[in-house]
Amino acid sequence: MIDSIFIDLEYLDSSIKLDIRYATNDNFLGRPVYPIAKCFLRKPVALKLQKVHQMLKKQGLGIKVYDGYRPLSVQKIFWDFLPDERYVANPVKGSRHNRGAAVDVTVIDAKGQELLMPTVFDDFTEKAHRDCMDMAQEAIQNRNFLEEVMSTEGFIGLSTEWWHFDDAEWEAYSIEDISFMELVY
Repeated sequence: MIDSIFIDLEYLDSSIKLDIRYATNDNFLGRPVYPIAKCFLRKPVALKLQKVHQMLKKQGLGIKVYDGYRPLSVQKIFWDFLPDERYVANPVKGSRHNRGAAVDVTVIDAKGQELLMPTVFDDFTEKAHRDCMDMAQEAIQNRNFLEEVMSTEGFIGLSTEWWHFDDAEWEAYSIEDISFMELVY
């Protein structure tokens, strides 16, 4: 039986940097939709992400998280705003974020600065796609590096968003609509 409890990523490892964009105006909606800046993930997913972060720390780098678990009610808000399955999962099917089995991340240096990536987070253009090559070589190398390190723990990248990674066992988790405030401990 897979451990399906949610865990607060900050509680698990406070050295993982959080930049939970959906608790701010700095996202594609232009307004906050989360009441607090927290990242919750299913425990096995969180532990895998922690391993990636620890591996990066040995290289003077780290993980910064933009998003993790997303309640289904928030998924509906996203879909109403941008009903495009390349970038937003249809709430009828649910998202891997709604399962607590997807995470949006980037790599940061020892000073907490993001490495150059193809685009900013939540850029829904072809430049954010993993196969886009029309950009600085450094951005391509960093995107590939992020995908490589995430794959060491079984994360699978989404083809249209360089920052999005699904746990390989995402299907083991049910879609949830638990509010963040219910998950805080």
